Amino acid sequence: MILSGILLVIFYISHRYIVAWIIYYNNSDKRFGTSIWRWTYDYKVIGERDISDLDDKPFVRKRRIRNRTVTLMYCNFFTGFVISLSFLSNLLIAILF
Repeated sequence: MILSGILLVIFYISHRYIVAWIIYYNNSDKRFGTSIWRWTYDYKVIGERDISDLDDKPFVRKRRIRNRTVTLMYCNFFTGFVISLSFLSNLLIAILF
């Protein structure tokens, strides 16, 4: 139970750090918007192509980094959720016995 509590604190701190990076990338370009939970593939680049970075190289590269950061945030969030379930089950076992 102590180990899962420590892991919860570590995952919370890392979640706040990752969210701060997502907010930083959101503020770097107006096209990103303000959502921290959404990938940015639907934000169009200037020009015809959207997959390659030939038209709007700085934005596409920032978008790819931001999408990786959002993916890392989801992994961190769901791992923290599993750890919190473990913590709560250990807490209930300690209360009941």
